[in-house]
Amino acid sequence: MTHLDGRRSYDAPVLPVPPVPDAEETGVLTLSPTGRRVRLAATGVVLALLLGGTVWGTDSDFPFGPFRMYSTRADPDRPVVSTSVVGVTADGDEVRLSGGEVGLRRAEFEGQLPRLVDQPELLGLLADSYAEGHPDAEPLVAVRVVQRRHALDDGRRTGEVTESVLVDHAVRAQEGTP
Repeated sequence: MTHLDGRRSYDAPVLPVPPVPDAEETGVLTLSPTGRRVRLAATGVVLALLLGGTVWGTDSDFPFGPFRMYSTRADPDRPVVSTSVVGVTADGDEVRLSGGEVGLRRAEFEGQLPRLVDQPELLGLLADSYAEGHPDAEPLVAVRVVQRRHALDDGRRTGEVTESVLVDHAVRAQEGTP
């Protein structure tokens, strides 16, 4: 660019580079070559764990393994399974106990399914919790873990539902109840 007085931009005098302040003035410490190597090695180990976990890992390896809920997709022709807990009254009426009704959320309950299958008497604790929270309700005589399978065809419900009882536990009568 040419200025009005005829000077060009590259005709300007060259100014010296300002001096670089040392570490004591700026408070910045430089990393030694050994420190750099250690950090590079640690980064390599973390990346190797991430790569290995991605290829061979499971949900229990998270965060070094894939969280399959988000990293995979369900088969659109496979049935959707819905697990619930129901209490049964003496009249045969079903009372829903899952969904936080007895202080246990669905995901927490599903995580305990293998334990409940092995120890069905634990379902009695759910009946006790329900009785405490609903003192005027009809007492429960049984607690069941029920799985409903909703059939899908190309990701859409077919209307076909099959139901199976995984665990059926008879509840002992509470003190003071007939």
